[in-house]
Amino acid sequence: MKHSEMGQGDFNEFAELRPSLPVSGLGTWKAIAVLVLSLWIGGSLVLDLVVMPSLYWSGMMTEPAFMDAGSVLFGTFNRVELLLAGTTLTGLLAAAYLQEVSPKLQRWIVALGGILLAVVLVDTYGLTPHMISLGTTLNWPALVSTVPAEMNQLHGAYFALEMVKLLAGALVLGLCIRDRHNALSAAR
Repeated sequence: MKHSEMGQGDFNEFAELRPSLPVSGLGTWKAIAVLVLSLWIGGSLVLDLVVMPSLYWSGMMTEPAFMDAGSVLFGTFNRVELLLAGTTLTGLLAAAYLQEVSPKLQRWIVALGGILLAVVLVDTYGLTPHMISLGTTLNWPALVSTVPAEMNQLHGAYFALEMVKLLAGALVLGLCIRDRHNALSAAR
């Protein structure tokens, strides 16, 4: 039978054959999305709450070499985030398609997964390159006393997007956990 001749019912037959992880109430794709998103949120929190404050308090941010180190650090982390966002969104889309998530939550988790990817795209291709290009033109010894207003605005925008990312990620995790709990309760 050709792919074009298959009806929607034929695809549902294949959905019945999908493997599931041994975790009760958690399908394979949903589990992948939850695992990747948990690691991603954890890594972001370490960077935001440990690494960056440590660099700031140690005085590293006032050193001329900080721009080079910062561009490598954030350039690398942004690319890893792209991979994590893509994997998370793929897992959420597959979980929604295979009905591993309740129908009323499918649109929410897919939309939130799209928001997560959009935030990372803006950070990776918008804010980070702009901050790096602005930082390379600054006179770092003079920067110790004053930070240009544009750099403060860019940092503010980055922080705001970071909060959106953390909130959206927490919502997805919460919805997936609640959905799993509801599925286990209904099965009893």
